[in-house]
Amino acid sequence: MASFLIGLIGSGIGPSLSPPLHEREAAHHGLHYVYRLLDTDRLGLDVGELVRTARRFGYDALNITHPCKQTVIPYLDELSPDARTLGAVNTVVFDSERAIGHNTDWTGFAESFARGLPDAPTRQIVQLGAGGAGAAVAHALLTMGADHVIVVDAEPERAYALADELAARFGPERARPADRRELPELLARADGLVHATPTGMAHHPGTPLDASLLHPSLWVADIVYRPLETELLKQARALGCRTLDGGGMVVFQAAHAFRLFTGRTPDTERMLTHLTELAAI
Repeated sequence: MASFLIGLIGSGIGPSLSPPLHEREAAHHGLHYVYRLLDTDRLGLDVGELVRTARRFGYDALNITHPCKQTVIPYLDELSPDARTLGAVNTVVFDSERAIGHNTDWTGFAESFARGLPDAPTRQIVQLGAGGAGAAVAHALLTMGADHVIVVDAEPERAYALADELAARFGPERARPADRRELPELLARADGLVHATPTGMAHHPGTPLDASLLHPSLWVADIVYRPLETELLKQARALGCRTLDGGGMVVFQAAHAFRLFTGRTPDTERMLTHLTELAAI
């Protein structure tokens, strides 16, 4: 029986459903698959120390989550083209002596969006969050044909940096940064809002903006999946907005990572069912 030891590196990741999601799917493939949480807060180690330790202790691969998707890069030996383009890594595969970084976040979001909001207008999208996940989501939106993505972040310099990267990649008319003070005007004209920060997660409760800025003609997508119905999505649905929760993104990025880890093709419909069951526990 093939055996795999996988880890997840991040901060405050105790509620993560990645271990049972991966392990359940692996069981269907007849694999001995162990998935462990490597929490930087609990272990008191930074991402570089954890990557080195995981390699030394025989881990086959790692997933990387908030806030380590960008800070992990200096500790890797090689990046896939997607990870290099995005400047963010959510998956690391140990190949002999090399640690190779990949990004399955952007393809995971793209697949989730195509499935959950297939005919949503994308002329102008406001995105909250310019970190590692935000870089992947904005790349996905523009790759899928969004006309214009406006990036807003609590740290304005991050919004400017990401918008500059997107504009260089897709064209200056396709992306720009904005200040949070512009949100009322921006959202009044926008087709959609994408939330790509940790706000709303179990360890980061709350909403990323005032619900009075939402309106029924706006679709709202959230990348947070624990809980599946964040306060933001609850408020948006109450107003009649079309919504997309973070469950699809986490399943599809996990499925793409699972394929990298094992060489097996996972059943994404089964994984979506598993996630719904796990999130209800």
